[in-house]
Amino acid sequence: MQPPIIGDRVRLESHPNARNCAIATLSLLPGSTVVVVPSLANVLLPLEKGHRCDFCFQVSDAQRKLRKCTGCASYWYCSVECQSLQWKNHHRKICKNYSLFTSSSSFQTLQSHEKLDALLLAHLLAQESVPDPSLPQDNSLAISTFLSLLPGPQTLDGLKIPLPNLKPAIPPEIASLVYARFSNNNFAIHSHLTTVGHGIFPLASRLFNHSCYPNAAPKYLFTPTGVVMEVVALRQIRQGEEICIPYLDPAMLQTRHQIFEFTYGFKCTCSSCVEIETFNIPPPPDDPDELSAISKYLRAFVGLEGKLSDLPEKPRGTIPQQLHCVFHETYLSNLSEVFSKASHESQYELAIEAGVTLLGAYILIYPPNYPQIGVHLLELAKTTWNMFVILETNRLDTAPASKENARAFLNMSRNVLMTFGKEGDDGGPLSELETLQSLLES
Repeated sequence: MQPPIIGDRVRLESHPNARNCAIATLSLLPGSTVVVVPSLANVLLPLEKGHRCDFCFQVSDAQRKLRKCTGCASYWYCSVECQSLQWKNHHRKICKNYSLFTSSSSFQTLQSHEKLDALLLAHLLAQESVPDPSLPQDNSLAISTFLSLLPGPQTLDGLKIPLPNLKPAIPPEIASLVYARFSNNNFAIHSHLTTVGHGIFPLASRLFNHSCYPNAAPKYLFTPTGVVMEVVALRQIRQGEEICIPYLDPAMLQTRHQIFEFTYGFKCTCSSCVEIETFNIPPPPDDPDELSAISKYLRAFVGLEGKLSDLPEKPRGTIPQQLHCVFHETYLSNLSEVFSKASHESQYELAIEAGVTLLGAYILIYPPNYPQIGVHLLELAKTTWNMFVILETNRLDTAPASKENARAFLNMSRNVLMTFGKEGDDGGPLSELETLQSLLES
């Protein structure tokens, strides 16, 4: 029997440890689209309600005014088309009882993330309860794909998540069947690296295994027909190579193993996890001189000392023991805080030193062209530009070098972000790239 081919770029094959794996049917260049997957169900974060369309997730602006549902007064839409599509999809089955559902004691006692799960589950169950012949045929195919997924370690048994009052009612055993697959196939939908909601993308769950050092990554497009996931190649992927995506931020170096086991029910054995397992990761030192020496060693090891023109690649070979504390989550968070605080307080030399050091850590942790690297490089470029403006105003000799550094960081950022491509809301990092480019050329 031939393995199924999804589109013309990927097919499913058997895997020795996982259920299947996604294999590239042809060579893919960095930035190539691997597959496009529409969401089966999604939900906005509470902070985004009233600011984004509940169907397409597009943000409200002067040209796109939101209007709330007159039935429940809790869902907002940017167009009649979006409201009509979501009404057919699931809202007509939950609108009338939405306020009763969300004000119930069983809902109100949930934690914030459980409330979001309950709403997303309600959307999914309402969609499945009565198939609508007016909906696209691929919608029922997505539901079939979703139900074919392997269940995760969590079920409704023992959980307090309430079920919506649907007609016809969903039998508890069906709800449990859905939730068992729902809990470990729930993607965070982001715009410019900021999470705005969660969604179910069955085909992506069926195709792609996880890696903490992936060769592809998902991005999200907010279109008039709904939220769409596009999986993009981060580097060249050879024909016959497995395509993997990250299920969570690879920089969650200590907590990711617990999340994998609790949420997904597996132990990650990707190259990054295998490497880190050999480390005895100590916390970073408290002594400022020791910490400064480690940061200097990191910059030298990665190749970030001196004049920069191209983004260095992760060094091959064993990472020295002196740098193992770099893989402690507190090292990254503390360094990020120093960079952000110093940038905002115009302590530019300190900010740039911390920013370049953090870039070195990112090069060790993230795969090439990962969007976090591109966004960080853009922030470094903006900070270096601000330093140039101060130096130029004071007519200091170091101003030209600062401008060239800003240009170098900007070019490196452009290479990464253009590979990942447009995603999320209009504007964002790609627009900021063009603005800073204009300033550099003026």
